[in-house]
Amino acid sequence: MKLHSQSPSPQPSSGVPSPMTTEVMVVLTAKEGVTRQQIMNIMPAEIRATVKLYLDGKIRQWYSRGDGKGVIFLIDAKTVDEASAVVETLPLSQESMMDHEYIPVGPLMPLTALIGGLPASQ
Repeated sequence: MKLHSQSPSPQPSSGVPSPMTTEVMVVLTAKEGVTRQQIMNIMPAEIRATVKLYLDGKIRQWYSRGDGKGVIFLIDAKTVDEASAVVETLPLSQESMMDHEYIPVGPLMPLTALIGGLPASQ
């Protein structure tokens, strides 16, 4: 199953407050028809650009997918649009070789029940 979402899917209401977005997880996979060789031809530039984004604090964490089909980044962004602007600077994205799925993430809100309510900042 391929996921091509540019924005998160709506979540059912559970009565639990929605977390503020502190990062955006981005799942990157090669587009159908893009060969490994095409990716490898751009990989040196991709690696340099990714390391620069990491050193600049834009990419907080990065992982290889366990199935070998791409990578996962945790981007320092408050919105999908902010994360997309970061990812679109990467060479593989500029060459339209990658599909992206953006998932906003934040604190685990059910933990507020353990401390008797909402965090002090809210």
